[in-house]
Amino acid sequence: MEMIVLVLFILGYLFITLEHSIKVNKASLALLTGVLCWSVYMVGSTDVTVVSHSLLEHLSEISGILFFLMGAMTIVELVDAHDGFDVITSRINTNNKHTLLWIISVLAFLLSAVLDNLTTAIVMVSLLRKFLDDKEDRWLFSGMVIIAANAGGAWSPIGDVTTTMLWIGGQITAVNIILKLILPSLVCLLVPLLLLSFNMKGSFVRPVIEKASNSMNSLFERNVVFYLALAALVFVPVFKTITHLPPFMGVMFGLAILWLVTELIHKNKNRVEKDTLSVARALQKIDVPSILFFLGILLAVAALQSVGHLHNLSTFMNEKIGNESIIVLIIGLFSAVIDNVPLVAATIGMYDLSAYPPDSFIWEFLAFCSGTGGSVLIIGSAAGVAVMGLEKIAFGWYLKKISWLALLGYFAGSIVYLLLN
Repeated sequence: MEMIVLVLFILGYLFITLEHSIKVNKASLALLTGVLCWSVYMVGSTDVTVVSHSLLEHLSEISGILFFLMGAMTIVELVDAHDGFDVITSRINTNNKHTLLWIISVLAFLLSAVLDNLTTAIVMVSLLRKFLDDKEDRWLFSGMVIIAANAGGAWSPIGDVTTTMLWIGGQITAVNIILKLILPSLVCLLVPLLLLSFNMKGSFVRPVIEKASNSMNSLFERNVVFYLALAALVFVPVFKTITHLPPFMGVMFGLAILWLVTELIHKNKNRVEKDTLSVARALQKIDVPSILFFLGILLAVAALQSVGHLHNLSTFMNEKIGNESIIVLIIGLFSAVIDNVPLVAATIGMYDLSAYPPDSFIWEFLAFCSGTGGSVLIIGSAAGVAVMGLEKIAFGWYLKKISWLALLGYFAGSIVYLLLN
């Protein structure tokens, strides 16, 4: 039975990596893999009660992650519906490529710590289209956006799905992860940014874009929604510290406040305008397939943990490699090829909190490596895949132009973390 579960997981994951080739959404494959793994485990078990209890225990942890993501995605969609991101983009007035590169990269680094790296990448690429018409320039800038968004998401408990998983799981605490990883993450950005900016010279002419007037959003409404949403997301770690409730409760609290405020400021508008700017519409626009993908893959990894495969893998790696730093560095590089969500989920299952308590070296370093290692390949992170789809960036072009920069940043940040700890 244990071998069948392992084979099902490997086959399921293989098909997930071939998503674009077989033209099947990875969410369906992940859900199928997760359900089949648990079904085989249940059918082959001699004690159904133990398996059921194990499934419900894992599901309670997984649901916290999913509700957190759903709440955060809804808040971001609501900001976008109110053109809230224009609060930032309208303040950029340079025509110098070098200056713009630094502004975009630093902005992506900071934004991803508050939003998340996927949302930040989408927002920044949309912004780049307002500044750059030349495809080669836009691709270079987009490559830096991927590196900056992933680096920015690594040091924040709400900036990357994997860091959020570690935070919700109790492996890290919010203040500690910020203090320990902000400098390595900054170095991970600055090394490739400095190298690329040396050759980034000249000015650019902004493309002419006809901006349609949107009477539904006043300047007051745009500012209120943007700053309130920002405050709601930043408040999540504070809420957890004060109440000791799971992070998804903090996100739901922020969403509830934002929902109430938007209902009040739009109460005198007609039904069409109210519906367009409502939380209900934002809920319809969130990326539900991604949420279901996380559900499926986390269920599958939980099945591997329950049957004992992850414990065996942990024992094998500790015996053959031994050095935890090298193990985590390898896991981080694997995240450039394999999705970092199941990698981190598997690692959490490999190492027990009783042996590695919260804020241990291995959890902090894992948060950094899994968050930034995905930048080495364009398919290695959600931010990279999103930019690849939006800008149609070729895999080979990214490998040639950006991968080496991301790799240098990854090792530079890792060295800084190891020296500091």
